Amino acid sequence: MQLTRRPRRAALVVHVVVSVGWLGLSLGLLALSIAGYTSGSAAVAEASYRSMKVFTDWLILPIAFTTLLSGVLLSLGTVWGLARHRWVWIKFWLTLIATTATVFSLRPAVNSAASDAIARVPVEAGQDLLFAPSVSLSIYLFCTVVSVLKPWGLTRRGRRLREARVAGGAADRKADRAAGGRTDRKATGRTDQKAAGQTGGVPGGVSARTKIAKAVDVPPVAETV
Repeated sequence: MQLTRRPRRAALVVHVVVSVGWLGLSLGLLALSIAGYTSGSAAVAEASYRSMKVFTDWLILPIAFTTLLSGVLLSLGTVWGLARHRWVWIKFWLTLIATTATVFSLRPAVNSAASDAIARVPVEAGQDLLFAPSVSLSIYLFCTVVSVLKPWGLTRRGRRLREARVAGGAADRKADRAAGGRTDRKATGRTDQKAAGQTGGVPGGVSARTKIAKAVDVPPVAETV
């Protein structure tokens, strides 16, 4: 099912906004994790990890799921399809992996780091919080570039669908030509019948009256009599 123009534009705007928001949020989380890990100050570490917890609790999950769902909607509701083009297919899987890692890895690590910082104990998840935002930021940058360039062409399924569509179009054109030929022959037959009726049923435009006159060697009577 193809989206109409207005829903397609609305979905596109939502997808672009949340995708850029996810990219910016990942950059902010990376900056906070670097500050908390390298500062050497318990107060800075606490402030950094508590800020990260606010972002992961309130923002990152809605943005991640909205990005994934709006992307799937645009893929299935437009000519791009979900598995027809390689760039769409790869972007879908990368977004799904990033969403899953956010739910099951990043949020627990941020919660653990915030708890340790509040308790003023060494943060065990500090290195993990450097690695996770770096990977997610790289994924989102890659997806942004891919969305702009749209490389790599069709998938195997996309090629099959295109070949089937081309074959179906050729069959339709052949059927149209055959139907047009039958119509032309019928029109020609009706024209010949009409012409034969106008000439007294004798082909070639010679009337029956003229043929009889020639047979008895009498000058033909004018056709208008």
